[in-house]
Amino acid sequence: MMTRQVILDTETTGLDPKQGHRIIEIACIEMVSRRVSRNTFYKRINPEREIDEGATQVHGITLEDLAHEPKFVDIADDFLDYVRDAELIIHNAPFDIGFINAELKRIGKPAINEICTVTDTLVMARELHPGRKNSLDALCERYAIDNSARTYHGALLDTELLAEVYVAMTRGQDSLAIGLDAGNATSVSGVVVALARPANLKVVRANAEELRQHAEHVERIDKASGGKAVWMAV
Repeated sequence: MMTRQVILDTETTGLDPKQGHRIIEIACIEMVSRRVSRNTFYKRINPEREIDEGATQVHGITLEDLAHEPKFVDIADDFLDYVRDAELIIHNAPFDIGFINAELKRIGKPAINEICTVTDTLVMARELHPGRKNSLDALCERYAIDNSARTYHGALLDTELLAEVYVAMTRGQDSLAIGLDAGNATSVSGVVVALARPANLKVVRANAEELRQHAEHVERIDKASGGKAVWMAV
């Protein structure tokens, strides 16, 4: 049975939960058979502290916007029920997991890693595209995904974009189940994340007629190049 997949993103008051920064927005969307379902979880949260100016410039959310929103403790059980036993798909997972675990620890709940597995799409992207920019915007551009509505970072929009990016990055796999076995996992800032791995694809070999047609096509190309085809220079 395939593990349930949930795309997750958060927005926060700042960059470091160890300095008391808090989650102000959390969004989760469910993916079933490589399609986003209508089963979503989205909350804005009153962080009970000021929001850094730099953070507001990124996501556009002010403390005044959150004055009447629930606190994390008020939505924690619903959130945990939604994600329980799922594979969380997150871009730059240590950031979001660090904030979620800090919130859960604050209210005496177990770490999210104890009830979910985590796949980090940033780790996947760096393996697929080494030496290139692998931000969410860069990946949207690379895979021709429309991110024109992303004038600010927003948890709900970012999960929708990440779902499309994830499908694009894993296109061709025969299974979306990415295991956490010893040979296929790593730890980033204390967060265990799954790495992409090749799918076990069926090999379909060419038959005799297809091989004959291929040989004729290669010969025509070689003649057209005046015998300069590099693959003929053995």
